[in-house]
Amino acid sequence: MKLTGAQILIKMIKSQGVDTIFGYPGGAVIDIYDELASNPDLRHILVRHEQGAIHAADAYSRAKGDIGVALVTSGPGATNAVTGIASAYMDSIPIVVFTGQVNSSLIGNDAFQEVDIVGITRPCTKHNYLVKKIENLARIIKEAFFIARSGRPGPVLVDLPKDVMTATIEFEEPPEVHIKSYRPTYSPNKKQLAKVVQLINKAKRPIIFSGGGVVLSKASEEITDLAKMANIPVTASLMGLGTFPASHPLWLGMPGMHGTFRANMSIGECDLMIAAGVRFDDRVTGRLEKFAPKAKIVQIDIDPTSIHKNVSVDCPIVGDCKKSLALLNQMMKRQIDQASVDARSEWIETIENWKSTMPLGYNQNEEIIKPQFVIETLHELTQGKAIITTEVGQNQMWTAQYYGFDRPNHFITSGGLGVMGFGLPAAIGAKAACPDKTVIDIAGDGSIQMNIQEMTTSLEARLPVKVVILNNRYLGMVRQWQDLFYDKRYASTNMECAPDFVKLAEAYGATGLRASKPSEVRETLKQGLATEGTVVMDFIVEREEMVYPMVPAGKSLSEMLLV
Repeated sequence: MKLTGAQILIKMIKSQGVDTIFGYPGGAVIDIYDELASNPDLRHILVRHEQGAIHAADAYSRAKGDIGVALVTSGPGATNAVTGIASAYMDSIPIVVFTGQVNSSLIGNDAFQEVDIVGITRPCTKHNYLVKKIENLARIIKEAFFIARSGRPGPVLVDLPKDVMTATIEFEEPPEVHIKSYRPTYSPNKKQLAKVVQLINKAKRPIIFSGGGVVLSKASEEITDLAKMANIPVTASLMGLGTFPASHPLWLGMPGMHGTFRANMSIGECDLMIAAGVRFDDRVTGRLEKFAPKAKIVQIDIDPTSIHKNVSVDCPIVGDCKKSLALLNQMMKRQIDQASVDARSEWIETIENWKSTMPLGYNQNEEIIKPQFVIETLHELTQGKAIITTEVGQNQMWTAQYYGFDRPNHFITSGGLGVMGFGLPAAIGAKAACPDKTVIDIAGDGSIQMNIQEMTTSLEARLPVKVVILNNRYLGMVRQWQDLFYDKRYASTNMECAPDFVKLAEAYGATGLRASKPSEVRETLKQGLATEGTVVMDFIVEREEMVYPMVPAGKSLSEMLLV
């Protein structure tokens, strides 16, 4: 049967189990959109900016634990997508992005809306393709999904010239994917795991450091089992929050620049760190030469290039986190030294002392709303079960500190790239993946304005999300740095010239609510959560509240600024 390129594209996307695409049309992809109209079983969610499409696909992937797909046009449509692609790349999120391209004969001629998106995205994609012949189209699409999902996941871009989409060919099902130079290692080396068992049995002050790789490999159960079995406290990176329940006594909180006192002190004093699915980025390690100075470090990661990249490790394990931890747990059950486990009570008591003497804290008076109070109340009202997305800045850090995630795939944020404007389209993508879940974007008044046009997407697609704005009329995190390190010279961070978010929500057709006093917080949240449809809740918070603890840039984790 002869099919056009556009028909082959849609057929192959559906063959991968995809039922939702986020996108924005344009001239170079008009044939694809025409074909989409004939495939109502493939839901297309029309965003209002291409960046929003990529963030939505990213969050769809994280919430559903599967792949996200986006479709944009050539030129500016493609370049608008780059920030979202780079964010997904930094956080190892499996998405496939299809971009339109001018006719093959015009490539390189500076044609209208022509851009070399393959060249532009080469450093921020796991792989990318320019489809030059319709004969290669089906195979390339199948490979794109395979590469995005397998090994260390990541974004794959497929650039589609317009003439390839309109050409016809006799369709043949492509063979199974076999890429000679690409064979990820899933199964760990058992001899290396045996060394880990010995290290655990000898350790007096061990900790587990869980990261986004544990979420991606669906290994939260395995890492929780290991912690409970061996009585080992657990910390998790921003991307790893939810991999170990925050309500468990062994939970240390997040480490790093805005980590808890007990997490950072534990890293400084531990004699063994079992790190799974983490990349030791600078916001976590602080001054590298002072990071975990007394510890033997075990690093488990499916990507061999991540091991030893930032931190030298004593026992590398190349393999899938879930498979590696499951096998390690089996070996531990047979060889565990119970006396060693029991002897860790002194280490646990030390950590409890750090926790009780230096907890996270803030002072809520009767006059001005503290942002932390809003998040703690939100956690209480949602029983910690909502999917939370964030923007980037203070709102992101307070959410990580105060929401208390007990489940994986419930905290969705732009961790590596730190994209302002991520939260709202991400909430829409998460709601599309999990329609029965309450999805909430916790935002700042600055960051929400970067992609606020996606309010229309939420309403049109009937994907109701709740938006909690912590409105301090500042770019809060930059202002915090200016306060601490630039003699309070608040250069260009004052955001007092801002829209009325309640009226703005109503202009979009959503519900707008506002709380200006602490006594109004609970009722506003209850009303917003109970109201059908998309709701914006504007909380007028303390203008110069700080995120503490804070480790200044270049300092070790033990050199924290405290409240």
